[in-house]
Order: sequence, then C-alpha cells, then structure tokens
Amino acid sequence: MLLRMLDANANRAREALRVMEDYTRFALSDEVLSTELKHIRHALAATLTALHVDGAMFCRDTENDVGVTIKTDRELRRDSLASVVTAAGKRFSESLRVLEECAKTLHPAFATQLEQLRYRGYSLEKTLNTITGGNDLRQKFEQVRLYVLLTDTLCHPTIGGGQSEPRPSGSDRAAMQERCLSLPHGRGSDCPSRWEHVLDQILSVTQDFSLCIQLREKNLADAELLRRAKILADKCRRHRAISIINDRPDIALLSHADGVHLGQEDMPCAEARKLLGHGKIVGVSTENMSQATAALHAGATYIAVGPMFSTQTKDKPRIVGPTYAAEAQQKIPLPLVPIGGITLDNLHHLTQLGIPRVAVCSAIISQENPASATCAFLEKLQPSQSN
Repeated sequence: MLLRMLDANANRAREALRVMEDYTRFALSDEVLSTELKHIRHALAATLTALHVDGAMFCRDTENDVGVTIKTDRELRRDSLASVVTAAGKRFSESLRVLEECAKTLHPAFATQLEQLRYRGYSLEKTLNTITGGNDLRQKFEQVRLYVLLTDTLCHPTIGGGQSEPRPSGSDRAAMQERCLSLPHGRGSDCPSRWEHVLDQILSVTQDFSLCIQLREKNLADAELLRRAKILADKCRRHRAISIINDRPDIALLSHADGVHLGQEDMPCAEARKLLGHGKIVGVSTENMSQATAALHAGATYIAVGPMFSTQTKDKPRIVGPTYAAEAQQKIPLPLVPIGGITLDNLHHLTQLGIPRVAVCSAIISQENPASATCAFLEKLQPSQSN
C-alpha cells in the first residue's frame, strides 16, 4: 500500500511540474520561472531515486484501482489555460505532502528534502497565480485601442467655455493650475471644468471598451482628486470605457474606478495588488525589459512602454523607441501600451509592428476637437491589426 501511494503521488508531482514548466516556457517565455521549475523537477527526481520510488511502479495496479473511474464534473473541465496551471500548482503541493509524510516512515532525511521542495513549490504557485489571476482583466483590457491621459491644464483653452487665447505653456501652465487650486473645489473663472468637456467629447465616440481614460493630476488636493475620479469613473462606466487613476490606488478604490497606473517611483505593483485585490486593473510604466518582467511577476494587468518619441508632456532624457515596444510585445505576455510623443503622423511606426493600442495625451486633449482627434486615432487602430 505504501509503495502504491509513493508511486501515484510521484507521478502526480512530476506531471504537475511539467504542466507548470511548459506554461512558463511556451506561454510566458519566462526563463527565470522555467529554470526554477526545471531545477525543482530535477531535485525531485533525485530525491525519489534515493528513496527507490522508481521501483514502486512494479506495485502499480491500475486495473484494480478503485479511484481510476471516480471523477467529478469540475475535474473534467478547465475554463482556461490559467485554470490548468492553477490546478497543476495545487496538485503538486498535495502530492508533495503525501510523499513527504510517507517518506517519514522510510527515510526522515529525505522527507526533509521533500518538505523544502514543497515550500519552493508554494512560492512558485503564488507567483504563477499572481500572473494568471488577472486573466479576465487582461482579456478586458486587450479590447482597448486608445488610452488617453487626461490632464486639465493640457486641455485646449477654448473648450468648455474658455476664452480663445494662446494656450499657456511651461511656467504659465503651472501658475494657472496654482490659481485653480487656490479656489474652492479647484474651480474658478480661469479654469472651468475643461477636462469634463474634453472627457465628454472623447467618450461620445467610443465603442465597447475601445477606450481607456487615465486621470493624470499630480498636484490636486486629495478631496478634489477624489471628486474628479468619481466623475471619471461614472462617465466611463456609462459609456463602457475603462477608467484609470494615475499613481493613487486608494483614490482608484474609493472612486470605484477600474484601476490604477503606477510609475517606477510609485507604490510597488505587488503592494497595490494587496490593496486592490485581483478585481482591479493595475498598469505599470516601464522603460526596459527588466522593469517589464518585474511588473509581470508582480501581477500587473498591462504595462506602458516608453517613451516612444520625444514629448513635451513629460521630461524623459532617454527615448527607448519602438524597438523596446517590439521586444516587450514578443517577450511579455501582457497587453502593452506604447506611450510618449505619439501622434497621427508617427503612429504607423507602431501599427506596422502589429501593436494594437497606444497612449496619447496632447494629440487628443490639446486639440480644438477632441472627438474628431479620437476618431482619427481609432480609425488607424483597428482590431484587425492586433497581434
């Protein structure tokens, strides 16, 4: 009986490891995770050989095994590849526990080795569940074609009842925002709710989840930021667009927005996941493959890659360009969003790579007709171009 238990659970463990290893190798193209799983598989094989488990197969009695025909409906159905990997992780830890307990009756030292492998398996299971846990959110986000960053001071000054005057820039924009913030609720004659008018125009031409709008306001008081976030989330929800809050997981949670976007200096993605759970979208800005891989392992829903081109919106001394976008698209199994200086004139450098979505700011919100600008981008970002 003991040998049959060892044989059955050794098979389960090896099979589960192979499923997880192939997933990290072929679906994720993740060398680090794939290597760790391979090392665990070889360490398990060495321990089982030392326990002489290989000889247990001669006690195998499949024909008379009462468990062969016992199946549940759930066991016979997997909703996705992610659920296959999740089941494999559970199967590995369960089988290692049985092997460990049985080994205690034979060679306690080998039981300790199996225990350590089980703990390594727990860590890998957590990492894989973090990566696969947001699968539904990623599928939803993959519908996005245009990601618009919305900042009030960058909106065209004539929109929303503003006077037709030259658009402020540089220190003038900062001075205008400071005047706005000094007035009750961040509103005043210099700054009517321009951003709301722009948002309404953009959303008026949206199709189901083709648009994602990020509220990017770095200098607002918390109360005003939360007020605007609630407006954004409500409007996006009614127009079937995705709402994202920049930098602030707490504001995203309180406003019922769809998610948050984080920079490299913001709250780490893994910590934001603890706050938001797996029910919210978490995006991460990246400039290289190391940052992109870290975001994947931390549970990001999507990654922003950039800057693609020079931009006046944000000071970036290094332009990584479309080359990085192409590499990330090939190696990172997450939706990616190229960002930085993207216009209708240079958009083709990205669409010809098969990239189906981009993030823009001034190219839409600084235009006199944001709705028309949105349509122009969406026309060039058709689902047929998706990789």
